[in-house]
Amino acid sequence: MAGRSNEPGRSVVSKALAVLAAFENDRRALSQAEIVELTGLPQSTVHRLLAELVEWGALGRDAHGRYQVGMRLWELGQNAGRQLREIARPFVLDLYSLTRETAQIAVRDGTDALYIDRAYSSKRVPRASRVGGRLPLHATAVGKVLLAFEEPWVREAYLQQDLAAVTPHTHVAPQRLAEELAAVREQGWASTAEEVRLGACSIAVPVPHRERRIGAALGLVMASNQAAGMTRHLPTLRGVAQQIEAATAHVPLSTIRRAVDPRSGTRP
Repeated sequence: MAGRSNEPGRSVVSKALAVLAAFENDRRALSQAEIVELTGLPQSTVHRLLAELVEWGALGRDAHGRYQVGMRLWELGQNAGRQLREIARPFVLDLYSLTRETAQIAVRDGTDALYIDRAYSSKRVPRASRVGGRLPLHATAVGKVLLAFEEPWVREAYLQQDLAAVTPHTHVAPQRLAEELAAVREQGWASTAEEVRLGACSIAVPVPHRERRIGAALGLVMASNQAAGMTRHLPTLRGVAQQIEAATAHVPLSTIRRAVDPRSGTRP
């Protein structure tokens, strides 16, 4: 990216990343004015960066002059988590075929559960995320598993943050969540009921790694009226998780997950 930053403390790269981040939680095309508002950058800076990002292919511009994520950036993003996704894909599909419920696998990325792969059920269940999408750890079954089996300091740092109530049912009281995570570690699985989407519930188990840490979490999502019977799927979930564990034993944990230290925002 050409040019030099004229704003103290902000490099050209940080500004370009801010422009790209404007599209992180919004799938629609954005106007230049909207991007200026979302980033807080000067209009002239945004105008210049948009032109360069479009030229490189990170963003595309439609006939109405609005911007959206470009194909080149999408293609680049497919490399993130590819090794785990390619290995786990047959097992995720197997989990779906055995349960007929939406099956998914996620890893921790900072304070979020990042969804690496998913096989959708044909049943009508409210969807909260997608492959490559992310949700807060405390609001999802896979996220609670990832958080429960993390190192104690990670849990403690997470519980010190302001926890967002995604729905009225999301558990955001730190003490209650800490007790729930302790129960997850003891029983070996986590569940949620309408904590991230009304009408949906979920259950998940850990996918251990040979380095004695959790590499991922494997889960199912189904309609809320099935919440009472979710645990019947635990033997299948655990069996498939063991298969994924064996298949990923040769993969270094550092390539499976991109853990971020929530205390500082830096990668350990």
